[in-house]
Amino acid sequence: MQFTIHQLEEWKDIVNQIIPNLQHNILLLKGNLGSGKTTFSQFLLKELGSSDEISSPTYSIVNEYDTPKGKVFHFDLYRLKSVEEAYDFGIEEYLDNGYLSIIEWPEIYTDELEGYDFHEMIITNTESGREIEFN
Repeated sequence: MQFTIHQLEEWKDIVNQIIPNLQHNILLLKGNLGSGKTTFSQFLLKELGSSDEISSPTYSIVNEYDTPKGKVFHFDLYRLKSVEEAYDFGIEEYLDNGYLSIIEWPEIYTDELEGYDFHEMIITNTESGREIEFN
């Protein structure tokens, strides 16, 4: 699926088209700084029914949210220097026990996802807005 957005409010439409297509419990979010990964996650969590205050997990590495369908874990692996750091905070335990795990900056952990089914979303900033590709 591919989308183009020009305004913040359009994230809600994108989320509503993606939710019915979420077949796996892991969603990788890729994109440059400021591309909208966390903004997308905020819209997604709200549409999934979370009433929690949703914030970037940049410093905490993982935030946990409640939804009617179960726990959603939101990761930001940007600051990790090695895959061992992901193991140190127990990433596998999270991935195996949530309704959905959203992983921003997943590159350091991607090789470890062999054997897992996951979706990937790539957000690219353009001069006129954002291009989104969802697999």
